[in-house]
Amino acid sequence: MTGRETDIARERVERLEGLAREAAADGADDRAREYVRRARRVAERNRLRLPRSFERFTCDACDAYLRPGRNARVRTRDGHVVITCDCGAQSRYPYE
Repeated sequence: MTGRETDIARERVERLEGLAREAAADGADDRAREYVRRARRVAERNRLRLPRSFERFTCDACDAYLRPGRNARVRTRDGHVVITCDCGAQSRYPYE
């Protein structure tokens, strides 16, 4: 795979993330979920790592784009943040 193909795939993942964010803000959760699935598939096929913002604002279990206070609960614990999706899945990441 050339660098050009990788750049195109990275741009597409970023664009799909933006579309998912907009769709979730508009209340179109099914459309946002489809954008998240497509972005993951593009990254997987091109062996790309997903951006940190994408990983933290999507649910691994149900592919929802997470909106704190709307379909996700955010809590801080000792040295880490716990995000709970409406489906019940939790993700954790550290903070300082």
